[in-house]
Amino acid sequence: MRLKAVLLPLLAFATAASGSVYAARIAASAVEDRSVIAVQEELMDNGHAWATVLGDGLQIVIEGEAPTEATRFRAISTAGGIVDASRIIDNMSVADAEQIAPPAFAIEILRNDSGVSLIGLVPATTNRDALIGQVEGLVDGQNVADLLDQADYPAPQDWDQTLEFAVTALGRLTHSKISVRAGQVDVTAITQSEDEQRRLEAALERDAPEGVGLDLMINAPRPVVTPFLVRYGLDANGARFDACAADTEENQNLILAAARNAGAQNDIECPLGLGAPTTQWGEAVAMAIDATTELGGGVLTFTDTDISLVALEGTDPTQFNNIVGTLQNALPDIFALSSVLPETIEETDDGPPRFSATLSPEGEVQLRGFVSNDLMNTTAENFARAKFGNLSVTMGTRINEDTPRGWSVRVLAGIEALSHLSNGAVIVEPDSLSVRGNTGEPDASAEISRLMIDKFGPNAGFEIDVTYIEALDPIAGLPTPEECVAQIIAMTTERKITFDPGSVELSASAQPIIDDIAEIFQRCPELEIEIAGYTDSQGREVMNRDLSQARANAVLNSLRLRRVPVATLRAVGYGEDSPIADNGTEAGREANRRIEFTLIEPEVVEEIPTGLEALEAAVSDDQDTDGTPDADEPAE
Repeated sequence: MRLKAVLLPLLAFATAASGSVYAARIAASAVEDRSVIAVQEELMDNGHAWATVLGDGLQIVIEGEAPTEATRFRAISTAGGIVDASRIIDNMSVADAEQIAPPAFAIEILRNDSGVSLIGLVPATTNRDALIGQVEGLVDGQNVADLLDQADYPAPQDWDQTLEFAVTALGRLTHSKISVRAGQVDVTAITQSEDEQRRLEAALERDAPEGVGLDLMINAPRPVVTPFLVRYGLDANGARFDACAADTEENQNLILAAARNAGAQNDIECPLGLGAPTTQWGEAVAMAIDATTELGGGVLTFTDTDISLVALEGTDPTQFNNIVGTLQNALPDIFALSSVLPETIEETDDGPPRFSATLSPEGEVQLRGFVSNDLMNTTAENFARAKFGNLSVTMGTRINEDTPRGWSVRVLAGIEALSHLSNGAVIVEPDSLSVRGNTGEPDASAEISRLMIDKFGPNAGFEIDVTYIEALDPIAGLPTPEECVAQIIAMTTERKITFDPGSVELSASAQPIIDDIAEIFQRCPELEIEIAGYTDSQGREVMNRDLSQARANAVLNSLRLRRVPVATLRAVGYGEDSPIADNGTEAGREANRRIEFTLIEPEVVEEIPTGLEALEAAVSDDQDTDGTPDADEPAE
């Protein structure tokens, strides 16, 4: 009885405990389910659909692959807004980050009188020490500032050859900005003259490696003319300029108009330059030319603000004094005028000492006449050989110790003047020096005039009759692209480029033709040419096109082997397209199997009108901006 009384309470207590545990579990499960659902919904609402939420008791487990570390952190924060952060277990992973793209490697190279600066980012594989050393070797001791950074990424394709070409260009350009990126070089530069500009453009385009783009913007500002010089003559042979310079187009027109009024031909020139001593330059020169015309002739020389007017021998003294006096009073105060009326010299049987130097079209030089002593004879010979080459000079001089004072200077000046000619002669006498001949230098007359004035002064008697011939100019004499292509077409018309039967290999007879074409390309470095291959109509169309492409490529490669720059050349195979003869005959098929060279014309880009331009066009068509007709225009 007593045992029963003890067991019953124990049994009741156990039953109550079991019920409590069960009820607690049910309650905890309900809480867990509600938390999981609430967190999952919140993550979905905030764009984290990739995350999965699981319950583990009162703890919330978040799984899934987050796109980024920042996204994973935002998912935890979002879940923390629903349940206590201590209940959250992070089982998320982060997707592997994509490989970071390499940076854009680029260099800006700046060069001026103060030195060279290299700014930009280069690959770690670039040898900076070698690069800076190479630049220092090119710029003649100028300061080189290395402002480059490096990044440990592989060098992009064509980086090395692009950079090497840019450094080569830097050596040629003393005032420039060169922008370098893989496969592209952009050059902005200033040169001293248009001739230098043309030479540099041709050289850079010729040397640009295949696969490297080149964008050139080379400017040639007006040259600084020192001294600012005009040398004008009027005699029985007409009016002429040995040298001329103007500072503005207005002054240029004044000077040329005055010379034409005196009888000068329309092809006379007076180049623009910097360095005029006054803005009244053109007015003063035109006034002096008019005075020379009124005198009936003479030689007029402007050297900055110094003016020399030498009248013709036999000019009336009264007329001379009146005209010179009027001119002197009319000139701006800044100018100083000196005038010379030569005395008439009676002829005698004893001729004056004379020295002559001649230059043949073949480059042969002969020196004849009197020199003052043996030392001067050796000096003249050595000076001539330095100017014209050791094998070009023939001496026929004689020693005469009675030559006038300053004779040696006149002889050397004559030889230097001759060096500006392609062929011609210089005659030196005690009171005069004449230079006559042909030249390929556009400014030869002006340069010779400056030389004479520098050596003998503005009143010196010298005569220049030099003709500029464009064919002798090594720059202007270059053929145009159209002329170059015409030469190639004429050559390939007379001698056909052929291939071994059934092959893409050039035949033996075609090799001399390719040699001759390569010579034309060397004279025409800027040519943009399409090398087109054609076949007859026999065989499949696709096979013919492939064959014509391979043969065009073979011609291009043959030119490359002959050191022709091929960056501007394009090989295209057209197959059986565009026949020039009947494919029904053997002769016609032979004519259709050919290689053609054509000039690539620049593409014309059609400009897309802006919104304003379109609006203006609409208005010009008598339409309102809303597209309705004008009030005075009948509706359709």
